[in-house]
Amino acid sequence: MIDGSTLARFAGAAFLTVGVATGAQAEWLQSEREIRSLVSGKRVYLKVPLGGEFPLYYAPSGKVTGDGSALGLAKHFAPRETGRWWVSAGKLCQQFPSWYDGDTKCFQLAPTDETRLRWRRDDGYSGQARIAN
Repeated sequence: MIDGSTLARFAGAAFLTVGVATGAQAEWLQSEREIRSLVSGKRVYLKVPLGGEFPLYYAPSGKVTGDGSALGLAKHFAPRETGRWWVSAGKLCQQFPSWYDGDTKCFQLAPTDETRLRWRRDDGYSGQARIAN
């Protein structure tokens, strides 16, 4: 059985960027308005440790839906779940009914190019994602 921390590696975060980072290091986004406009209505694909991608859809209504069924995760946990998302203190936050044991997780976002970004969760987990409309 996969616990909340293992699930976090599969569905750790979801983000997007429209701008391109300049210089060698991408800057963490800080603007609530910018973060909200970047994720709203977008599908974000997280790279997962076992290969493949984990899609999350951030609806403009504040709902976020993740679906790991294509990765064969149904035997470990509910493969599809809908929670809520919001922006707080310059971070994208999300909460699912059972994923992460129902705990809130917040993420910093940094664009690396026009369709990719890196993310860092409050507990130190980090990774990369791509965005599609």
